[in-house]
Amino acid sequence: MTHDPGTDEHSGTDDRPGTDNRPGTDDHPDTRSGAYGELAAVGPYGVRPGHALITMVEPHPGQEYAYNRWYEDDHYLAGAMAMPWIFAGRRWVATRDLQLLRYPARSAVARPVTAGCYLSTYWITEGRYDEHMRWTVAINRRLNADGRIHHGRTHVFTAFHDHRATVYRDGTRGPRDLHALDHPYAGLVVEIIDAPDAPGRDALLRWLTGGWLPRRLAGSPAAMVTVFRPTPLPGDRMAYVRQVEGVDTRLTLLWFLQEDPRACWEPWFTGLDEETAASGLGRVELVAPFVPTVPGTDRYVDELR
Repeated sequence: MTHDPGTDEHSGTDDRPGTDNRPGTDDHPDTRSGAYGELAAVGPYGVRPGHALITMVEPHPGQEYAYNRWYEDDHYLAGAMAMPWIFAGRRWVATRDLQLLRYPARSAVARPVTAGCYLSTYWITEGRYDEHMRWTVAINRRLNADGRIHHGRTHVFTAFHDHRATVYRDGTRGPRDLHALDHPYAGLVVEIIDAPDAPGRDALLRWLTGGWLPRRLAGSPAAMVTVFRPTPLPGDRMAYVRQVEGVDTRLTLLWFLQEDPRACWEPWFTGLDEETAASGLGRVELVAPFVPTVPGTDRYVDELR
């Protein structure tokens, strides 16, 4: 007979009130568990994606399988989803044929423009950016010290963002932006636009949300577009993550697709740079399509090069 150490009457546990018999207590005696009850009672706890982490990474040549397994099996959870105030996440991948669809050829974001075959996106509760940031810096330092960071990779574009707007194709019908990373969308397009200056970014946002995005979405395979502005990374960030560029001028758009981007690329996603340039309000620095990874698998790893 197999005994469950949590229920075996001879397991040596003490069930008296006030006695802590949880597994792992002896190994990690100082968890400060009481603080969790105190913290839960204060501060914002809504479900709006007020902030996002968007990170595009390139595994070093020969590290593709090792990187994917590390991220799937450890970092996606310990380095993201297990953290306070991240409430949704999804990984995406750009196979070689998807990488070759990207533009412009001379990108201020990805050099070369095909760099960054894996993308991870996370929603963070509105109003909890500072608290999350303190945790993420601390946990990543701990993970690094414990040998749980895979260094065979390059951060092509990694930035925390503040949410600025969401534009829906179908109005109030369909999933909301808070569902976007859980809904089974077939693809994602990342678009990054630089305005000439900080006031120009406000004008660019008004142009996008006031007419251009609704027109572009009408009848398209994209159900919604979320618009974010990047924020500077803290000074005590990990050294392998470079500081964010364009924090005063840049907007990051995520187009959530109900079709594989390869099936709709030509009619719907070519020419975004030309239309933006014609407005005089900004320059498109990246348009990049992705498909969702299949969690727990190495699907697509052999299609990256």
